[in-house]
Amino acid sequence: MTISELSFSEPGTTPLSGVARDRLWMHFTRHSVYEQGGHVPVIVRGEGARIWDDQGRSYLDGLAGLFVVQVGHGRRELAEAAARQAETLAFFPLWSYAHPAAIELADRLAALAPPDINRTFFTTGGGEAVESAWKLAKQYFKLTGKPTKHKVISRAVAYHGTPQGALSITGIPAAKAAFEPLVPGAHKVPNTNFYRAPAHGDDLVAFGRWAADRIAEAIEFEGPETVAAVFLEPVQNSGGCFPPPPGYFERVREICDTYDVLLVADETICAMGRIGDWFAMNRFGVQPDIITFAKGITSGYAPLGAMMVHDRLFEPFATGSNAFLHGYTWGGHPVSCAVALANLDIFEREGINAHVRANEGAFRATLERLLDLDIVGDVRGEGFFYGIELVKDKATKETFDDAESERLLRGFLSKALFDAGLYCRADDRGDPVIQLAPPLIVGQAEFDEMEQVLRSVLTEGMRLL
Repeated sequence: MTISELSFSEPGTTPLSGVARDRLWMHFTRHSVYEQGGHVPVIVRGEGARIWDDQGRSYLDGLAGLFVVQVGHGRRELAEAAARQAETLAFFPLWSYAHPAAIELADRLAALAPPDINRTFFTTGGGEAVESAWKLAKQYFKLTGKPTKHKVISRAVAYHGTPQGALSITGIPAAKAAFEPLVPGAHKVPNTNFYRAPAHGDDLVAFGRWAADRIAEAIEFEGPETVAAVFLEPVQNSGGCFPPPPGYFERVREICDTYDVLLVADETICAMGRIGDWFAMNRFGVQPDIITFAKGITSGYAPLGAMMVHDRLFEPFATGSNAFLHGYTWGGHPVSCAVALANLDIFEREGINAHVRANEGAFRATLERLLDLDIVGDVRGEGFFYGIELVKDKATKETFDDAESERLLRGFLSKALFDAGLYCRADDRGDPVIQLAPPLIVGQAEFDEMEQVLRSVLTEGMRLL
């Protein structure tokens, strides 16, 4: 019997939805929502910037899947690249061997990355890339005569992945509590949320300097001889898209150089066009020591992540018996690498990065129309990556309490936006926000559609408060 032949008694529940409810363990999901026969949304098809569910309804994909589908859904060229590679060499590990797709991709990435970042270590996702970067930082300093340098600094509310090390670097207490104790040595500093700046709230540049200096303060407090790396997203995701203030990254680079600490740019979301360049740090003009990335490298058509490192970090591993004793069976999978190469071809042929830069101002301006709503406190972001913070009182910036946030975001907005035809994210990992990160192929028509749906649903939500 196939799934399509199964029957379910709950009204409105499709066969696929029923099996999902009873058999599938979904990620970051409250399954109690479906225990009483609730309908699990099942997405069966995508084309361009739109997706369809198993009941034939269409939605605008306002989150690119999960900050992933850069060139849009339904790209036959990427599917065909996967098929060709699978027919030739479906799998071989990078454990002391290489294969052409990984070699070509590593070479191509080196040409796109900031200067002197030429060596690529492949993983299957962003969390694994972050995990790899912390391990590399520890071993690098051991090999270069500074064995006590092992701690890391990251920012409050930041998300860096779910592996134990990456989760320690993550700055969301609620995401970590169930899994403690975690890897020791990860310490937090303030993020760059200027809307709720605890200092210099009237001066963006001064606020950026203040936030960066908290990193120096943390290094001094922990002891420079114990700190190995600082992990920062170019635009912080959790909390609702915090861009770096002018001068912020320049000051962080200066601090890292002063204390011999590695600067790791976690570009799991920001790389591959999301901010209008191959790597966001190119746009912000600062040289990191390590870049971690994933998601958009294949536009989601196959799983792949990577850590790219400055040449000097590889030098100790190029001699003698030294080896980085770390790896993943699926890291640099031939099919994923082939898809990534085809994805880069599309980027170059269609000018995806230039398209984002040409349209990012229109995206911002369209979303900023929502500022006339009493519930919208702030619109912030860069490129095609934006957060809209919701407030209880616009004049005072008073936020919702936990119960109100639960009722507004989970009780109403998430479902209402989806039912209105917009897939996006209502997130309360900091203050309540709606996040938008559409495929990079969209333009003004899609910007307008997002704004119109948001306006309608938020207006209805205000009446419920």
